[in-house]
Amino acid sequence: MGLELLRADCSRCVGLCCAGPAFAASADFAIDKPAGQPCPNLRPDFRCGIHDRLRERGFPGCTAYDCFGAGQRVTATFAGKDWRDPNVAPRMFAAYGVARDLHELLWYLTEAAELNPSDEVDRALAETGRLLDNGASAAEAAAHRDSVRTLLRRTSETVRNPAGPDHTGADLIGRRLRGADLSRASLRGAYLIQADLRDAVLHRADLIGADLRGADLSGADLSTAIFVTRPQIAAANGDADTLLPPAVERPAHWA
Repeated sequence: MGLELLRADCSRCVGLCCAGPAFAASADFAIDKPAGQPCPNLRPDFRCGIHDRLRERGFPGCTAYDCFGAGQRVTATFAGKDWRDPNVAPRMFAAYGVARDLHELLWYLTEAAELNPSDEVDRALAETGRLLDNGASAAEAAAHRDSVRTLLRRTSETVRNPAGPDHTGADLIGRRLRGADLSRASLRGAYLIQADLRDAVLHRADLIGADLRGADLSGADLSTAIFVTRPQIAAANGDADTLLPPAVERPAHWA
């Protein structure tokens, strides 16, 4: 499966991300929304009523969210039924949560297969597909995620050899890293909120799980960074000189 196939298609979804997950009033969301209740901006046709004004209305978290294509998959699975039926809602929301996690794993594993092909990665891809096809439980998906996490770490170590700086899980909030050479660095799970990464070089840097909310990526080179996702980049700020991996689009709000 190519990375280009793991893309959300809201026209084929029943607004699952706008109804299932909870969010709290914060810099990312203007209001509190309990899990299982639709956002008040969701229209009857499952489209967002303020889609073109989300950031100015206080919902930048929505513009950064990505289901990796899980929404349309679950919608198709329920064949004409949707969460507005109280008998369907619990099962549909549960299925969406599992599918979203597994689709994100597919994103990482597909990239791992390109970076360092192996039978082990192929088996992990096949098992992820099997779990999706069979409607895996949350517990089954969590156990699989743990095994994939180990595999992705080994892939990262191979690709980044010789390894650069180790900032795994580091608190780099607001850190001044302008022009820093972070080539082959591990930034796995690092907190880079509001960090100044202007003109930084992230050649083969591992960004899996890194929190880039509000980080300034202007002029930064992430063209060969690994395990980067669209939500991460959409949560950051950049400009026309920011270089991104081929599979990650330049966010519209950067313009």
